[in-house]
Amino acid sequence: MTIADSSLGGLLSGLVHDLGQLVRQELRLAQAEASEKLQQAQTGLYAVITGLLVAFCALLILVQAVVLALSNVMPAWLASVAVGGVLALVALLLIRQGRKNLQAKNLIPQRTLRAARSSSEI
Repeated sequence: MTIADSSLGGLLSGLVHDLGQLVRQELRLAQAEASEKLQQAQTGLYAVITGLLVAFCALLILVQAVVLALSNVMPAWLASVAVGGVLALVALLLIRQGRKNLQAKNLIPQRTLRAARSSSEI
């Protein structure tokens, strides 16, 4: 073995070692960044959930205001029944539409399947 061979081997060994160290450092960086982004997403999710709860409270207060306004022109119990009935009807329509959209046949990616079939026929 010559000096050139041993220095070439040393260079290759050093290169492999440095490359392994670089990969480990990049993985640690990616892990730290992913953890930071997950924390950021969690904080954002908490803010959205809190906002939705506050918005729901506001909606309840507005519904109460509608009942109070209607109670000026009709008995309070009838105003409550009328507003409750309208809200129940809206809820029923939304639930039916949501169930229809969630049926398995509506979730199949038809355009993708057609494109895959047409490309496989070529």
